[in-house]
Amino acid sequence: MQLTYTHSSLLKVATLSLLALCAACSREAASPAPAGNGAASADAPAGAPLETRDANGKDYKPAFAGQTRAPGVKSDVAIDVTVVAKDLKSAWAFEFLPDERILVTEREGNLRIVGKDGAVSAPLKGLPKVYFQGQGGLLDVAIDPQFASNRTIYWTYAEPREGGNGTALAKGVLSADDSAVEKVQVIFRQMPTFESNLHFGSRIVFTPDGKLFLALGERSVPEARVQSQDLNSHFGKVVRLNLDGSVPEDNPFVGRNDAKPEIWSYGHRNIQAAALDASGTLWVIEHGPRGGDELNQPQAGLNYGWPVITYGIEYSGPKIGEGLTAQEGMEQPVYYWDPVIAPSGMIVYDGSMFPEWQGNIFVGGLASMRLVRLQMQDGKVAGEEWLLQDRGRRIRDVRQGPDGAIYVVTEAADGELLKISRKS
Repeated sequence: MQLTYTHSSLLKVATLSLLALCAACSREAASPAPAGNGAASADAPAGAPLETRDANGKDYKPAFAGQTRAPGVKSDVAIDVTVVAKDLKSAWAFEFLPDERILVTEREGNLRIVGKDGAVSAPLKGLPKVYFQGQGGLLDVAIDPQFASNRTIYWTYAEPREGGNGTALAKGVLSADDSAVEKVQVIFRQMPTFESNLHFGSRIVFTPDGKLFLALGERSVPEARVQSQDLNSHFGKVVRLNLDGSVPEDNPFVGRNDAKPEIWSYGHRNIQAAALDASGTLWVIEHGPRGGDELNQPQAGLNYGWPVITYGIEYSGPKIGEGLTAQEGMEQPVYYWDPVIAPSGMIVYDGSMFPEWQGNIFVGGLASMRLVRLQMQDGKVAGEEWLLQDRGRRIRDVRQGPDGAIYVVTEAADGELLKISRKS
């Protein structure tokens, strides 16, 4: 059924260089090229692609027109950017409470509340211990669709385990005095447990039919990433769950002995951006390796190719696997970037403050230090705009506020929560 809203272990010594490269790779650490070295400049010709650097996949060709390097566009709208809160430490995600206060996760394990005056609370008590190494830590946060009556929140984190670690999804109840999370339950654990400090994913997306999608990473190292193609592993998957963590009966692999029933789609790399559009369709954006960040529309039971097909290359330079960008039975990305933007956090805008942006996708850029706007038309990318480049900040998460403004959180030891509103 398709819904519209839609190993053997290798020697560790052999992967040490790969781990070092990944720890400093584009999605987490690389700096954007300055304009003088080929990056797009503000005076690029109208309609020309913003990206002018050479692609890493030098002989790779897009599968269809407009799959990469869409025309550059410029909004005919003046914006104000204001600081809502500051001095956030390695913030990873945020979510609005019904009273417009904001929950913020900090990767070392702190969940805080930002008040309407911008004051940042002490860390809430009651959260489980996180694995805070590499890319691990406290990750996404989301509120239950019925939060007003049940005060339930959900969060993902890198969970320390015997023999390794893995992404976990937990839920709990925000205490009446907002100081703690109570009745904590871990409702899903990514399996298998694995020793890696890379590629945990992860984003939580609630759906109108009372389910949720959870986007997961594939743990990066060679012996793990091949499991993106293994239906008995959660690595490199989008999973679909009931709100108590149980498996919906209409998931595509329910009843198969050779597949985990939670799986919705597979063949993904490291998804750190996911959102529904106005029609209820799920969109995700995943980190590529060196090149090959992908915008996908995951559908039930489909294979999105990693690591068999990709528009990126290894960090060390060679092609990945057989160097394929297409194969029968594997889906093409709707859009890809090469070089990468290093995507994290996204929305499909549907607010009233910027009517000209309705239906557009906004995604945060880490290495690229920008907010990317994708102008969408008939399910394809028709144009691309780069915003907030002047701030020089790694953008970790993006949300639409109750007021229709766009909010982003920057990732740093002195991170900021920023509000983008229409200039009056």
